[in-house]
Amino acid sequence: MTRLRFGLALFGAVAIAGAASAEDFQGKHAGLFMLQTRITDVSPDAGDSIQTAGGAATGLKADVNASVVPTVGLVYFLTDHIAGELVLGTSKHDIKAVGGATDVKVHDTWVLPPVVALQYHFAPAAKVSPYVGAGLNYMLFYGGKDHNGFKVKLKDGVGYALQAGVDVATRDRWSVNLDVKKVYFNTRASINGGALTSKVNLDPWVLSAGVGYKF
Repeated sequence: MTRLRFGLALFGAVAIAGAASAEDFQGKHAGLFMLQTRITDVSPDAGDSIQTAGGAATGLKADVNASVVPTVGLVYFLTDHIAGELVLGTSKHDIKAVGGATDVKVHDTWVLPPVVALQYHFAPAAKVSPYVGAGLNYMLFYGGKDHNGFKVKLKDGVGYALQAGVDVATRDRWSVNLDVKKVYFNTRASINGGALTSKVNLDPWVLSAGVGYKF
């Protein structure tokens, strides 16, 4: 449903751009700074097995829920086509052990996953300006809370991200932004002092929609 809503947002953004005349917007160019404010859905793709310290299967898997949060993108154009972006935001996720009749919450945590990406903008002077990008991210887990007698420790680390999006000019310096990222990151969860472990491939889809302003 989230991806369906994202598709509808893209259709609406293109329709808005069609209503803007050429003199009503400012294109992208070298030296331009853009502030992107977005609503973002962070949907981890976890589902990895939980094992004992000796490697035996427990029949349980680690499940991580999605989170919808505000995020900010800071974009600077090095050339007319090439830009760098720093994406900032934080999200909260519940971690469960699931399998068969078991569905137990074991931990919740905040995640600070800044992404630094290098982008290529295909049509910087156009009203509808798509781009692609790639970069690195760092997953920092903080503010965690254990549940139901479990003690969980998550390992911070570095991952990488692929990105695609579009800026749709509306009027003057304003634009609508739609952005998709696939972040590749895995962490190791240690449960109850290592009695149980799981290599959790979070690999979240990060879907965003918002507005941009050019400075």
